[in-house]
Amino acid sequence: MSALPTHVIRLADLAGRKDTAFVLTPEADERAAIAEDLGIIGVKKLRFEGSLEPLGQFDWVLSGKFGATVVQECVVTLEPVSTRIDEEVRRTYLRDFVEPEGDEVEMPEDDSAEELPNTLDIAAVMIESLALALPQFPRKDGAELGEAVYSKPGTAPMRDEDARPFAGLASLKESLEKKDKDGQ
Repeated sequence: MSALPTHVIRLADLAGRKDTAFVLTPEADERAAIAEDLGIIGVKKLRFEGSLEPLGQFDWVLSGKFGATVVQECVVTLEPVSTRIDEEVRRTYLRDFVEPEGDEVEMPEDDSAEELPNTLDIAAVMIESLALALPQFPRKDGAELGEAVYSKPGTAPMRDEDARPFAGLASLKESLEKKDKDGQ
């Protein structure tokens, strides 16, 4: 098995006033390593392109787009499900970034901001972005969960409808309205 892909850039080596473009298209063995790392069946296609743009004197903005076709297990049938993902990616790397401290902190206005690293692995940003974009509950078309009914021996099983306390209110309301009309 191949190792995860890397594409490390030393930010101090970049031209300070010029955008730096990048394109990453991992090979089949690298996509297999990414799939294994993410715990999915496979990554059929993956492309990440964009640029690093200077922001002020020391800071950088990574902006780009990745596209991927992934294969995951259906949460109902466990059969393979293919999903196409296209996402915009934006990260802001700030030299004077301050990590929020304390037990409870407010979300910053720019949630894409991070501390400026000495080196940036663009492949790691790609893999992280893919991990965040994966469907949490992939489902094959037409796959239904159905109803599971369990009970102790000798007792009546409780069904989904029994667990809905307000399900019978509509019929109760109708019968009361009918009784009122019939009674007058």
